[in-house]
Amino acid sequence: MTVQTESLAGVDIRAEIERLRKERNAVILAHYYQRPEIQDLADFVGDSLELSRKAADTDAEVIAFCGVKFMADTAKILSPNKIVVLPDMDAGCSLEDSCPPEMFRKFREAHPDHIALTYINCSTEVKALSDIIVTSSSAETILDQIPEDQKIIFGPDRHLGGYLNRKFDREMLLWPGVCVVHEAFSETELLKLKAQHPGAPVAAHPECPPTIVDHADYVGSTSGILAFAKSFPGDTLIVATEPHIIHQMERALPNKRFIGAPGADGNCNCNICPYMALNTLEKLYLSLRDLKPRVEIEESLRLDARKSLDRMLEMAAGTVGQGDLGAR
Repeated sequence: MTVQTESLAGVDIRAEIERLRKERNAVILAHYYQRPEIQDLADFVGDSLELSRKAADTDAEVIAFCGVKFMADTAKILSPNKIVVLPDMDAGCSLEDSCPPEMFRKFREAHPDHIALTYINCSTEVKALSDIIVTSSSAETILDQIPEDQKIIFGPDRHLGGYLNRKFDREMLLWPGVCVVHEAFSETELLKLKAQHPGAPVAAHPECPPTIVDHADYVGSTSGILAFAKSFPGDTLIVATEPHIIHQMERALPNKRFIGAPGADGNCNCNICPYMALNTLEKLYLSLRDLKPRVEIEESLRLDARKSLDRMLEMAAGTVGQGDLGAR
C-alpha cells in the first residue's frame, strides 16, 4: 500500500488515531518488533498469537494489527466477526514466503506417515494443511507430548526446527525456510561483542542459526526474552532478536543496558525487520479512518486453519505467549 504522506499535512496523526480508536471501537495491537512510536500508543504490545487472543477477548469491533500479515490473519481466524485491518498489506514474512501452500501440500503428500508440526509464521493456507501449530513459546511443550516414534514434518523455520531436534534428540523432517532478520546475525561480531562486555549474558530467539544459539545463555520467544531481561541478575544483556524489542526492555528496566546483537559488518541495520518497518503511524491512521486494508478469509479455510490452532491451544495450555503483555 502506497501512502501519499503529503496529503496528511496539517493532520495531528496521534490525535486522530485516538479519536478513531474510540469512534471505531478499535483495539490497536503492536508486536514487539514495531517502531517505538507504534508500541507506545498500542493498547497491547506482545507476541503475535497472544495479541490475537487478547483482542478476541475484548469487545472491540475493529482490530488494527501493527505487525505482519500472518499475524493479522491469525487475529481474523480467532475473531471472524471483527473487522481486522493491517496498516500495510505488503508487510509480509520471509518464513511465510518460503513455504507456498501448494509446495507444502505436495511435501505432505510425499510423506504421508508424517504429521505436520508447523510454526505459526506461515500462511492461513499452510495452517489449514497442518496438524498442530506451534509458537516459539509452546513448541517444546507440544513436541514433548508427541511420541518419539511419530514421524514429524516441521516447517517453515529450519533453525527453530533444528534447535528442537537437538534439544529433544528428534529427527523431524525440516522445511528449509529461514527468517531473514535472525539469519543476519554474525557469530564473529557476536563474539567480539561478548569480549567487549565480559559476563554479559546473551538472549537469543530460536529462529537464529545454531552459530548464534550455541552462544546464548537463554533461548526463547520474544516474550520469553523480555521475561529473562527482567530476571537476570546483571546490568547488561546482549539481545539476539529484532532490536525493537529493546524499547520494551528499556521502558521496564531503565537501569539496565541492552545491546542488540550485530549483523555481518558489526553495525548494519540488517537485523531490523523490513516487513515490520512498513507499518507507520500515518498508515495506522489511514487504516482506522478507511477500515482498510482489511483482512478477509474464506470461511471454510478459516475453520480448517482454526483446527490446527485449537490443537495447539489444547496441548500448550498456559505456555502460549509466556511473558508479560505490555498494556497501554
